[in-house]
Amino acid sequence: MSAEFSDAALSANLDEAVGFTIPDRQARGRVVRLGPLLDEILSAHDYPAPVARILSEALTLTALLGAMLKEAEGQLTLQAQTEAGIIDLLVCDYKGGELRGYVRFDRERLAALPTLPTLVTLFGKGYLAITFDQVVSGERYQGIVPLEGHSLAEAAESYFNQSEQIPSFVRLAVNDTGHIAGGILIQHLPEGEVGKERLHARPDHPEWEHVRILAETIKASELFDRELPLSTLLWRLFHEESEVRTLAPVALSKGCRCNADYIRSVIARFGDEERRDMADGDGFITVDCEFCSRAFPIPAESPEG
Repeated sequence: MSAEFSDAALSANLDEAVGFTIPDRQARGRVVRLGPLLDEILSAHDYPAPVARILSEALTLTALLGAMLKEAEGQLTLQAQTEAGIIDLLVCDYKGGELRGYVRFDRERLAALPTLPTLVTLFGKGYLAITFDQVVSGERYQGIVPLEGHSLAEAAESYFNQSEQIPSFVRLAVNDTGHIAGGILIQHLPEGEVGKERLHARPDHPEWEHVRILAETIKASELFDRELPLSTLLWRLFHEESEVRTLAPVALSKGCRCNADYIRSVIARFGDEERRDMADGDGFITVDCEFCSRAFPIPAESPEG
């Protein structure tokens, strides 16, 4: 029987996330494709291609996870921190459809590599931490797993399997130019949807095996094909299901929350002597934003203007 797509986002393409459920299989998911927003975030830094690519994947994963937040003001933070890796810190976050991210890495060590780096080469020994902050309820939850496997997608699957005990499928893809990225996340929620106890969430559940086998047929090129609507991509995967429900698309944009007025108010809380100690020779306290690569020079004597 052909799948019935209800409440479909029929033309979701770049910088959007679309949620979906497969009721008969007790599965839910998100599919994301990033374009101009990716360029805007990457343009703030002169990242070499391997670093830009891993950040693009991380931003796509962050969008997939962030789009699952129930509260509009909730925040999702993804952080990869390492020991002895070329990349020693990668941070991305999502809030209200806005994404930001940056990478701190050793440029000289990266340039000295004879071949394209693997995930292990880039990160060495490290971990992936995913933090969900729900503003309204005040709930905060963080899960941490070793940064292992061949990709961030594998690390994310390990996070859900170990920290959440939810069988999950994650795929991330970046095109050859590095300007478009896409991803899909599918999860199994047997014996009850969100808010109910999951009694039998196991990776060998027959319903989940069915969904996963179908999901594994997805091609990387389909995830970053800007001419392929996300609803069409879902139809290709699940058109034999009796029903696939899609949600209204979530628009995604770059959103760094650095703000000159806020920075001034923070600096004004320090005493006069402390501000003078922080100031440079010209009497300014300069605060840098790693995410957007902007500097905010604030006069130490009159920080609030």
